[in-house]
Amino acid sequence: MASFTALKAGKARRLPEKITSRRSTMYVPDFEYHAPNTVAEACAILAELGDRATVLAGGTDVLHKMKVGKLTPEHLVSLKNLDELREIREEPGRVVIGALASHNQIYNSRLLQRRYLSLPLAAHTMASNQICNLGTVGGNIVNGVPSADLPPILIALDASIRLTSARGERTLPLEDFFYGSAQTRIEPGEILTEISIPDQQTTGSTYMKFGLRRSGALAVAAAAVSVQVSGDTLHGVRIVLASAAPTVLRVTAAERSLIGRRIDDELLTEAGNFAAQASRPRDSIRGSAEYRKNLVGVLTKRALRKAIEEGHA
Repeated sequence: MASFTALKAGKARRLPEKITSRRSTMYVPDFEYHAPNTVAEACAILAELGDRATVLAGGTDVLHKMKVGKLTPEHLVSLKNLDELREIREEPGRVVIGALASHNQIYNSRLLQRRYLSLPLAAHTMASNQICNLGTVGGNIVNGVPSADLPPILIALDASIRLTSARGERTLPLEDFFYGSAQTRIEPGEILTEISIPDQQTTGSTYMKFGLRRSGALAVAAAAVSVQVSGDTLHGVRIVLASAAPTVLRVTAAERSLIGRRIDDELLTEAGNFAAQASRPRDSIRGSAEYRKNLVGVLTKRALRKAIEEGHA
């Protein structure tokens, strides 16, 4: 880097020849850019380049990682031309969300607002409007971070995903996609192409999180819930936690304990306690493990109550 001369109080001084902090430079390292026009073409490029290539969707995470030196691909394979992956549509037996649908597309989707309002509301809590215009549901899933907002509510709604590569396609339940912090079961050369939410008997669902700011903050803890209520009895329930373990956590023990029981405050408190006990949060700058466990219990109880009340509306 060339040096610069600065003037201060009439005296010249030399600035350092090199800025050593990667975070302060925020330069994107050199790479070769590819913009295929079809999914098949994108898969073929990824198959040829192997681990030298990284997929670029919205870019809100990939470009940041490149700027701070956490990611240094030789090639970026942009999906920007694959408009078919931006669709949100209704098909017999399911709702399909293209992996390139942005957070704002999900928030503004009339279909999702009508069928699964909890998902648009979760998307609305994620980040600033600028980020929500760029960030994609596929990127939010593939990053695999335990604080991501969309995977918990999608899992609560029994979503599955389709992964496509030059070898073919495969589908799997979203809850099976994660196995550790930022660790997923996506294989080399694969692209997440769609998310599918099946038709179901759910009567209510919700996503609640606590962050250190009113909006746009990472979750200190969060709970997503879907329920099937008939009369005053809970016939089905799914409880999924974020920022409560190294990965998104479904609390099946709590779910089993609730099925077939009469709904009252004692039952909801018990479910919150089950969720808190099952959680495995860590101490972080956003909160201690003990604090986050307490939040899990409170948020689970509140989310259950809201989802149940939605079913009685």
